[in-house]
Amino acid sequence: MEDIRLTEYSKKSGCAAKMGPCHLREILSRLPEDKVPELLSSLRSGEDAGVYLLSEDVALVQTVDFFPPMVDDPRTFGRIAAANALSDVYAMGASPLTAMNIVAFPKKMVGEVLEAVLLGGHDKVSEAGAVVIGGHTIEDDEPKYGLAVTGVVKPEKMMTIAGARSGDVLLLTNALGTGIISTAIKAGMAPGVSAAAAIASMTELNRASSEVLLAGEVRACTDVTGFGLLGHLADILRASEVSAEITAAAVPLLPGAVELADLGMVPEGSYANREEMDVEIEGAIERGVLDCLYDPQTSGGLLASVRPGDAPVLIEEFKKLNIDAAPIGTVSGGRPGYIRVMGGV
Repeated sequence: MEDIRLTEYSKKSGCAAKMGPCHLREILSRLPEDKVPELLSSLRSGEDAGVYLLSEDVALVQTVDFFPPMVDDPRTFGRIAAANALSDVYAMGASPLTAMNIVAFPKKMVGEVLEAVLLGGHDKVSEAGAVVIGGHTIEDDEPKYGLAVTGVVKPEKMMTIAGARSGDVLLLTNALGTGIISTAIKAGMAPGVSAAAAIASMTELNRASSEVLLAGEVRACTDVTGFGLLGHLADILRASEVSAEITAAAVPLLPGAVELADLGMVPEGSYANREEMDVEIEGAIERGVLDCLYDPQTSGGLLASVRPGDAPVLIEEFKKLNIDAAPIGTVSGGRPGYIRVMGGV
């Protein structure tokens, strides 16, 4: 197992392997959509997970996520992949109950390497208070791992992407740059401090962040993953029929992310995320910083639109948990999906 570098077997890293948002929306728009009263989140709603009403008090939340490795250590890869899959449940304000492994692995790695990956996944599922109940495996030349997760939520507590209002404050709970740093890890160019910071961020569950947000008045929420900060913000804005302004200097970035972007460590998915985006840049912004705003995040943090009066209180609660949540902008009226990114100091 010591001789195997997982990233040597992957063409793309983590959520950077995700299909581009424009192509995905086009495909989904042509698929049939089941419409039943119990379906609170469906195929084209744009939400982080599917939600099905079981009773007046309980709704079932289901999601699935898997990808190729972005780190070489198998157990760390398993932890990151599991945290990423669980994130969709937390973004909806739900609690995970069960998880099923999804495995596509080369035959020569089926021994200790795959065992370590599955143990890493089990680590995070157990930390989340859920249980692994099964899964499915196939042979594949490129290793891939993830989870199908089932959770529950009280319908009145469910967080969605469709409720942002003009004047809301946008809060981001995790620094950006995991996609760029993962690309550098694969190339053997990531400084130790950058790699360590990215791995710590990617293995952190969003459970505590979700619980803090649920204590306030969250108008809209999503997790920031493969479509990058601007892509997932655009999802909120389109669903809520509002626009937003963010300040580039206010967005937290992982150490070394900008410098690595300047060296060309920008994942291919970043360029797909820029397609058909209604984004206007005002003022001077470093190219590397802008790359971070489009960077496909693996197991990123939560992005929430909250009532202005709640923002300072929530930030203090985040600080108590050593979560560096940052206010990065505000929601405004205007054409749905439009984002103005402000440069300067």
